[in-house]
Amino acid sequence: MLYEMIGIVRSGNLNEVKEIVLTAGQMILRQGGVIRDVSNWGVFMLPRTISRNQSRYTKGHYFVLRYDAGIGAHNAVSKTLAMDPRVIRAGAVKLGNGKLETLSRFGAVDWKKME
Repeated sequence: MLYEMIGIVRSGNLNEVKEIVLTAGQMILRQGGVIRDVSNWGVFMLPRTISRNQSRYTKGHYFVLRYDAGIGAHNAVSKTLAMDPRVIRAGAVKLGNGKLETLSRFGAVDWKKME
């Protein structure tokens, strides 16, 4: 399945972000997955203050990781990021239904005309 994960890491140290993405990528590759894209979005203000591990965060460093993996690899990555104290928040969505024709259809929306 193709997944897209958006993660928010505490801001201040780019090496922490690199290390977290490297750890997640290695877990995916070890379990037979494929990394499709990694994007560094940079530091942004959070929509609201988030409390995590007895700290309050108002801004975070965002990254996006798009990968193909089985459900076991996806669950392992999600669980690992949830336990890491440097990660403020991470969430993933499944893109498509796993069939090649739906994965290649991320283009314009085909609107139906009303008659």
